[in-house]
Amino acid sequence: MYGPEKLGFWSSAKAPNCGSQHQFLISGKRYRVIREFADYDRHLHCEGEEWLFLGYSFLPYDDGLSWFVSFDGKQEWHIPMQWRDEEQGATIDALDQFVQAI
Repeated sequence: MYGPEKLGFWSSAKAPNCGSQHQFLISGKRYRVIREFADYDRHLHCEGEEWLFLGYSFLPYDDGLSWFVSFDGKQEWHIPMQWRDEEQGATIDALDQFVQAI
């Protein structure tokens, strides 16, 4: 996980591979981790962790998925994921079993 950075550092990117909604995650909505998972950097996101979803980016050539979130409403963090079976694919494919809207 990378950050913190000022709000908009990653989430304000306006490129074809960026967006404000990934699956059921919608920019501006709050979410809670309900089942622990590790991101691409092996940083654990523990049950009870809460964040504001700011947006995402997807890099198809390496299946890189980035979520941009804020824990405090003042700064943002980058949660790196990789959408491959041997990495975080199972978590991303069953995201509703790991994260829920608050």
